[in-house]
Amino acid sequence: MLTDYHCHILPFMDDGAADVETALEMIEIMKEQGVERIIATPHFYAHEERSLTEYLLRREDALDSVWDTAAIPNIVLGAEVAIEHGISKIQGIEQLAIENSDMILLELPYRDYEDWMSEEINAVSSELGLKVILAHVHRYLQYYSPENIEKLLKFDAIFQFNNDVFLVPEEEEFLERLLKSGRKVVFGSDAHNTESRRPNWDMLTEKCDSELLKTSDELLEPASLIVTAQNI
Repeated sequence: MLTDYHCHILPFMDDGAADVETALEMIEIMKEQGVERIIATPHFYAHEERSLTEYLLRREDALDSVWDTAAIPNIVLGAEVAIEHGISKIQGIEQLAIENSDMILLELPYRDYEDWMSEEINAVSSELGLKVILAHVHRYLQYYSPENIEKLLKFDAIFQFNNDVFLVPEEEEFLERLLKSGRKVVFGSDAHNTESRRPNWDMLTEKCDSELLKTSDELLEPASLIVTAQNI
């Protein structure tokens, strides 16, 4: 079941889909490209949110606004959680894990790597019992030193790559390195709109080995068997 692990299709949530029409167009494009399951991962920036509860309610409303007419009915809720000081201590933060799973998508800051980031990732993993997915990890090659990249690779994490990874040789080599070392890898479009950051599964499926895609998809298989409130 071709699964998009990282996208911004929910309207009115972040810098992704600006309205319901755009969201539905994005989902239609994904369907045409073969996507069968979408994990909706709107940004969660703790310092910008008034409360986690309010964020969760907005996210639910955003999903409801597209649910009845979406070309792909299998939409799973998640979030792209920015790693900030104290993020692991927020009461209820585990509710941002991918629906019906123990996996949570975390986004590293776009600046020099610091030890407190490791502390937050470790706390989310060990104290909350969640499996960390590091979002678009290939992007940090230009921000982090080789030594700090090695620190990232020490985590028992799942590494998410955007579908355009094969366009940049250095990033493709990084992906191949992780695969050779036995790391778990998943893919996502990181789509935000229908133009400059449109869904691009056609780009990935042309370049990526089908068995690798299958392995990525199967990491979330249990979630596809759950009947959520929207399915009833």
